[in-house]
Amino acid sequence: MSKIVNKEQYQESLNAKGEVRYRERQRLLFFGLPWTFTKYELRDNDLTIIKGFFTVKENDCYMYKISDVEITRSLMQRIFGLSTIICFTSDVTDKTITMKNIKHGREIKDYLLHASENARLRRRTVSMQNIGYEGDDLHDLHDLHDMHDMSDIHDAHDFE
Repeated sequence: MSKIVNKEQYQESLNAKGEVRYRERQRLLFFGLPWTFTKYELRDNDLTIIKGFFTVKENDCYMYKISDVEITRSLMQRIFGLSTIICFTSDVTDKTITMKNIKHGREIKDYLLHASENARLRRRTVSMQNIGYEGDDLHDLHDLHDMHDMSDIHDAHDFE
């Protein structure tokens, strides 16, 4: 780990991330042994992924950017008490964050769902789905416009 030059600023940064709620390590599927070099830290305001041995890469995702969480457990994972959690995010670096072969999967998934919703409420952030349209949707708009015109005709007849 590198030397911390400004300890006050570093401590302030840690305080802004919030308290560590879960610290988990990716495990080998066989017996669930924690012999990998991928760690996950779940804090009040962000999720941090730390990967690597010789070159360490650290990636953060703010909690309010997590829009959905999915958990899967294969037969082998269930035998060894492991889970894979997939977080769908609006983060620039990773649209999906996969936490593979971790213990306490259901508990962590529930925490992520609640913490991300609370973070959005604190920031007053509205989570919107990607609402797009295809070429066929234009016909639906024309039909809606025609229905609106028809309701104007019916309203005019009611007054006569």
